[in-house]
Amino acid sequence: MTDQEDNLPATLTGKQKKFLKGLGHHLAPLVSIGKEGLTENVIKATKQELLARELIKVKIANSSSLNKQEAAELLPEASESTLVQLIGKTLLLYKENPKIDKEHRITLPR
Repeated sequence: MTDQEDNLPATLTGKQKKFLKGLGHHLAPLVSIGKEGLTENVIKATKQELLARELIKVKIANSSSLNKQEAAELLPEASESTLVQLIGKTLLLYKENPKIDKEHRITLPR
């Protein structure tokens, strides 16, 4: 496996998505896509939050130049994460980080 393949997001099963949706339900959005759209700062902030938490919500502002479908396609690709859910104007993104302590890491069902 090459380094590039290691960075690709994993494909989640239906059971895993359901599990992550349950974990993400109570989360507050940590990143916001504003009127400037998908900027380098938004991508950088998304990557940083995913490294720290593995599962985050991203809010798309009403003033954003991106529509929700565009954001749902572009941000997971740019942040090397997996889109778990798009509900309203909120994305739920997941990216596994094996460097997080085991007690803080999300363990997906098989």
